[in-house]
Amino acid sequence: MDESNHWYGHSRILGSYCGLPDEAPKRIQGFLQHGWNYLHGFPPNDHWCSPGYPRFIWSDVLRRRGWSMGRRGHYLIGAPWIYLLYQEPDLGVVSERKGTIWYPFHGWEKHSVSGDHARLADEIRDVENEPVTVCLYWLEFANPDIRRSYESRGFRVICHGERGSRWEGKGRDFLRKQLVQLRRHRRVASNRLGSALFYGASVGCEVAVYGDPMQFEDERPEYGGTARRMRLWPELHGTSVDPGLAAEVARRELGFEYQATPEELRRMFGWKRLREETAHALPCVPRGVRS
Repeated sequence: MDESNHWYGHSRILGSYCGLPDEAPKRIQGFLQHGWNYLHGFPPNDHWCSPGYPRFIWSDVLRRRGWSMGRRGHYLIGAPWIYLLYQEPDLGVVSERKGTIWYPFHGWEKHSVSGDHARLADEIRDVENEPVTVCLYWLEFANPDIRRSYESRGFRVICHGERGSRWEGKGRDFLRKQLVQLRRHRRVASNRLGSALFYGASVGCEVAVYGDPMQFEDERPEYGGTARRMRLWPELHGTSVDPGLAAEVARRELGFEYQATPEELRRMFGWKRLREETAHALPCVPRGVRS
């Protein structure tokens, strides 16, 4: 329904989980939360979420916040990430993890971030004592000056790709690439709490949050800024975070307990009829013959 439902390959991951073919992304009848969010699962200016259509969110705390702010129609399903883990228990697994993967806070297509990447790179170099991989969002990765800030300090610089759209294949493997990298690294770090930190903690990475948090040029006051993140999650900030605690918080924020069954998702997303039509369209293959 909305373009953001297809970012990072989310609709494809959920479609695959539901047993649907992967020829094209599926239209979700509602609005899917596309990233970790400490407001109500969506941006403050969420007027584009048409009234009457469901909001598919990751965790119960977001449902309660949304309710308190006048939002209705929430369905708890957990993050698309947990459905990827369910389908790919061994993707990227290595015998020994090494190094740190570092995710600097990034802008997006309509808003950039202000901050000193060279200074952040110096701090990373001073803190980390193993090889560092810096993963940039595609906009920052396309900027040679930003890449140079990290490469000149000896860091490997990568990008998981663009987040894509419904009709572009650019973002279809974004989360799969991210999973492979996280499972190869011993530690994940960033200058802000975000999806990547919780994804990493959920697959056994040690977690750290430190450095200049940087700012959107017109950051919305409804989020409460760095002060609110520090107030709500003080134990998750620092160069060393309790791994057990980080994993526990990640499971809660990503909504592992709300993972739906394929049948439940098909009904909620309006995919039940699509599933039935697909089944009827499949050729009849005799038992024992593989097509």
